[in-house]
Amino acid sequence: MLAIGGTIGTGLFLGAGENIAKAGPSLVLTYAVAGLMLFFVMRALGELLTYRHAEGGFAGYAREFLGPFWGYATTWTYWIIWVTTGMAELTAAGKYVQKWFPGVEQWQTALVALVVLFVVNLISVKLFGELEFWFAMIKVAAIVMMILVGIGVLVFGFSDAGKTAGVSNLWDQGGFFPEGISPTLMTLQMVMFAYLGVELVGVTASEAKDPEKNIPRAINALPVRFALFYLVSLLVIMAVVPWTAFKGGASPFVLAFDRIGIPGGGDIVNFVVLTAALSSCNAGGLYSTSRMLRTAGVNGDGPQALGRLNGRGVPVLTVVISALVMGVGVVINAVVPDKAFEYITSVSTGGAILVWSVILVAHMAYRRKAAAGLLPKAPYRMPWAPYTNWLVLAFFAFVTVTIAWEADTRVALYVMAGWLVLVLAGWPLVWRSSQREAPADAAIAEESTTA
Repeated sequence: MLAIGGTIGTGLFLGAGENIAKAGPSLVLTYAVAGLMLFFVMRALGELLTYRHAEGGFAGYAREFLGPFWGYATTWTYWIIWVTTGMAELTAAGKYVQKWFPGVEQWQTALVALVVLFVVNLISVKLFGELEFWFAMIKVAAIVMMILVGIGVLVFGFSDAGKTAGVSNLWDQGGFFPEGISPTLMTLQMVMFAYLGVELVGVTASEAKDPEKNIPRAINALPVRFALFYLVSLLVIMAVVPWTAFKGGASPFVLAFDRIGIPGGGDIVNFVVLTAALSSCNAGGLYSTSRMLRTAGVNGDGPQALGRLNGRGVPVLTVVISALVMGVGVVINAVVPDKAFEYITSVSTGGAILVWSVILVAHMAYRRKAAAGLLPKAPYRMPWAPYTNWLVLAFFAFVTVTIAWEADTRVALYVMAGWLVLVLAGWPLVWRSSQREAPADAAIAEESTTA
């Protein structure tokens, strides 16, 4: 459910609107290709997870196979990715609430949502898990319901949308590539953002029940989930409503159900997409970021105080820090509400590509050691490695080029460059601290052995 809840959020429910307006039905093709690439990333991560459970998930593997710097850099980069993603989800929540209360500013909704989720994450991991389970269940049930209603409109022609609905809408409005190939490629940034969160399986492995069984099962089910929740849902709504009716800044699912004309249908779907935004912010924005910060404290990549847990097993300090930094998103929504979503999501995508690439490179390093007999071979294997690793890395390089191509998304590369400078500047401090602690740890171990 975390794999579903973390992935299905505003990238699909809000970002798809602008992408449909930009590329038309061909958007489905970019979702299919990106989904295949991310499935290979998850197979690589799954192999690492079944080889050994590392503290902090993929950050631990980066440390083991690529060196201490990459463990440190991956931990902090993944933290900032989900902080900014949480900002995007809060932005989306503000937009959804405006359907019902146009007078409420985006930043006001974002602030209230952040405070509520902050309190939930402070109480206990169990409460977080229960809340996220039901958030995910609402999304799954709603998408299935939307698909079934859409198919009903197409087959039986009922409702207001039935007069114009038809599978032919996928090619009658200028063809499958109505705007050409280039606009389709330019949707890759938001499409990749829509898949951000699938790697949460790696973060939650240490707290999962029976991970050796459940993690491979969750990863193997991803292609079916991707096909249903992304490809089928988008194909159905673009068949029910011509793609030319969609626009940026509004959920295509809400618009489709408003067109269908079911009483209260648009409001119900708007509630669903609102819970989807809160779910993704809950799973990734606060849960994931607080755990990555705790990993920094445990592994020596940050102050030791970050590694502390309270009596309920909650890293309170890291939850507080993540929530405070996420509050920057509230400010961005107050200052540039119209551009906030695009700016924030492009930064998240740029950082995610870096983290996913680290997973692939760490996996290749593990495979080389396993092949040499230095490490045990995992029972769950990445297919066709290392060729698939290089294929996905080349794809990520291409997506980075598309991000740099447009002015509104190019800001992400500037932000990531600034972040890299901060990470490099912080590394000497972390390294010196870890070197000072190493002799002390060795002395304590020696005294314990003597006693």
